[in-house]
Amino acid sequence: MSFEVQGKLHEKFDVQQVTDAFKKREFVLEIEDGNYTQHIKFQLTQDRCNLLDDFNKGESVQVSFSLAGRPFTNKEGKTVYFTNLNAWRLVKDEYNQAAGAEVPMPTANDEVASDANDDLPF
Repeated sequence: MSFEVQGKLHEKFDVQQVTDAFKKREFVLEIEDGNYTQHIKFQLTQDRCNLLDDFNKGESVQVSFSLAGRPFTNKEGKTVYFTNLNAWRLVKDEYNQAAGAEVPMPTANDEVASDANDDLPF
């Protein structure tokens, strides 16, 4: 399953070398959801850990991810379930970054661009 979500980078963590053969890097995305802001933790694994390097806290990011889940039976015989959101692509959301910037409003003193060859009647 593949999903996409857009939000602001709230937190990014260092790479963790879990075993000799497995490493991961986690990050938190802040997602506006009506009256409640959601803080969702994702993980990048293996060679994808460096995808987060070019992103800074507060930047708008579009994340493509997949869901992964697995059971684990502990020593007492109780089975617990883990769910991971495995990010596989991060894209800077340039449109929402620009939308957040203030755009100056024109004033009466601003020149209006005109085209002398414009033949529109208005």
